[in-house]
Amino acid sequence: MLVQILIFGSGLVLGARNRKYRQKLRSTRCINKKPLLKATPKPPSLYQKSKTGIHVIKKVIEVSTVGSDLHQQHLKQISSENGEHQLDASEKKLDRNIKSSLALMGLSVVGSWLYAPLLPIAGIGTLYILSPVFKRLFQNLKQKRITTELIETVSVLGLLASGYYFLSIFITFTSLLNLKLLKKTEQYSHKQLLNSFHQKQQSVWVVNKGTEIETPLEAVQIKDIVAINAGEIIPVDGTVTKGFASIDQHSLTGESQPAEIEAGEKVFASSLVLSGRILVCVEKTGCETNAAKIGLILEQTQEYKESLRLRGKKIADNFIAPTLVVSGLTLPFLGPSAAMAIIWTAFGYDMKVYGPISVLNFLHIMAKNGILIKDGRSLEMLQKVDTLVFDKTGTLTMEQPQLARLHALESYDEETLLYYAAAAEYRQSHPVAKAILAAAKQRGLDLPIIEDTSCQIGYGITVTIDGKLIQVGSTRFLQRQGITLPDSVNTIKDDSEAKGHSLVYVAVDSELAGVLELQPCIRPEAHEIIDYLKKQGISVMIISGDLEQPTQQLANELGVEKYYAEVLPDKKAELITELRESGKFVAFVGDGINDAIALKQANVSISLCGASSIATDTAKIVLMEGDLKKLKSLFEIARSFEANMQTNLLTSFVPGVITLAGVFFLHMGLIGSLLVYYGSKMVGLTNTMLPLVKHENKENQERLNHTDTTQALPEQEE
Repeated sequence: MLVQILIFGSGLVLGARNRKYRQKLRSTRCINKKPLLKATPKPPSLYQKSKTGIHVIKKVIEVSTVGSDLHQQHLKQISSENGEHQLDASEKKLDRNIKSSLALMGLSVVGSWLYAPLLPIAGIGTLYILSPVFKRLFQNLKQKRITTELIETVSVLGLLASGYYFLSIFITFTSLLNLKLLKKTEQYSHKQLLNSFHQKQQSVWVVNKGTEIETPLEAVQIKDIVAINAGEIIPVDGTVTKGFASIDQHSLTGESQPAEIEAGEKVFASSLVLSGRILVCVEKTGCETNAAKIGLILEQTQEYKESLRLRGKKIADNFIAPTLVVSGLTLPFLGPSAAMAIIWTAFGYDMKVYGPISVLNFLHIMAKNGILIKDGRSLEMLQKVDTLVFDKTGTLTMEQPQLARLHALESYDEETLLYYAAAAEYRQSHPVAKAILAAAKQRGLDLPIIEDTSCQIGYGITVTIDGKLIQVGSTRFLQRQGITLPDSVNTIKDDSEAKGHSLVYVAVDSELAGVLELQPCIRPEAHEIIDYLKKQGISVMIISGDLEQPTQQLANELGVEKYYAEVLPDKKAELITELRESGKFVAFVGDGINDAIALKQANVSISLCGASSIATDTAKIVLMEGDLKKLKSLFEIARSFEANMQTNLLTSFVPGVITLAGVFFLHMGLIGSLLVYYGSKMVGLTNTMLPLVKHENKENQERLNHTDTTQALPEQEE
């Protein structure tokens, strides 16, 4: 009866936390009216103890987790309401086994001090929890493979046979905690990635019988008509049914100039409407959204984590046979304690835990820095990069051009020409308009109030200023207005095209007044990043589809010695392949799908497309903010990752060397080896988590500094 009281007492302590749980326990116990153990006048045999122990330990595990299961159901409900990760069956089982191992440790302590028959029951419970390990061991042995499951089995059985019940259960408990930590780290990393890259656009305006209705993005269906205004990102793929718009789709096509879109033309998700308004008939949605793409990215991350875990396990597997041989040879000379200590050298054993945790933490750190790693293997490959190739347009140059020259005709001067162009573009938000307005502001021009505006989106703009009709736009726009272009403009056009510049035409009262020449603007951070890469010993090259002269000019200005001009997309890929075949480890930095072939051929592919193009980006690394400065963060974090993995490797091997030396030279026994092993494991786990902790502390400190600065501003104003 004492056995019954102790066993059910341990179950009740863990499970009966409130009245509902106790009712659940009573209903469970009332299923079978017979007592679980019958008192017998004679002491039971060892076989009877074992048979009864298995039955009892199953009941203990079931009873001790009743309350936990109900609690987990409640947590699951709360988590689902908050959109958090829901526990799957394997994680529930893991939680039950952790709680069961705690109960078994309690039994072993009570057995050691008060009632010895409890010890075999605790041992049987340990074997029951480890039954999946035994099954995997059996399968591996059938395939003639020696794996870590063998050394786990030998160590636990050896401890049980030596009477170390508490140690065997404690080792089982810590192994389960390792798995739990890995799962929690993975869940946290995935959750933070979702938070970092969650699509901001939650709803769109769907036209239904002439009325616009705000509709959740996920509810939009094929053939719906969606209204999209200036400043909005197109959320679907489809065909324009009505309206005109100027659309920035450089991330999809590589075009530096906005596209002129009208009814009947195709538009694609992630393009930005710069000006105008269009109605789009939906053709693709749902799985093409950013959220769906992020799900795929997380799956790829999971695959890499698993491959890294398997690689760590393979390293550990290679040391199993030698470890067992040395342990067996040690047994007759130094005794069982020394032999068991040899088993706990565990060379490389913990890499299967350290590696995945480090990867997940560094992926999270990258995400917080605005860097999305689609494939974890890129973290390792970045260390080998010795050649970095930049695409030119949109990568080393900015979306917004700058005014290079003003070509005034007839009786107009440069200032008057810019005055009319800036006044016409005053309310526009596309890159060309911003460049013109920036030039007008720099010259201090006071722009007038527009009397009349007729904005023909996609071609140009017509306004009335001081009683004069001003028309600003492309060659196509002016030709549609019946405006004749003089021969002198052709010379300007040929010269600007040779430089890679673009032209904006200005007409006054239906006669050409002049031409604005715009040139690409080099990213302000480009010089700094290229200097940084050179200091790191990385060779820098430029590859461009642009003409020779503008490409050479850009290379000279940035201090890049080698460049390739007038290269088509497929030829870009051939050049990347040639560099790799010559022994270079190549990283390619592009800005969209037009670079897809080259991105795929590079060892490491990096994109500046930003958050709006995740769904269509082919690069393995995406700089979400479209800023070249993130390249420095990328390489520095990757270097920290490599250093962290090297430390992981040391903490997984050095303790084994210490244990071997301790056994053969200092007569170290089992307890000493376990202390070394678990001490090193604490160091290893701390090392895996330390970068994330440091990053979180840095973020919190920056947030506090920002808050202090914000609060101090009103005082300074006063």
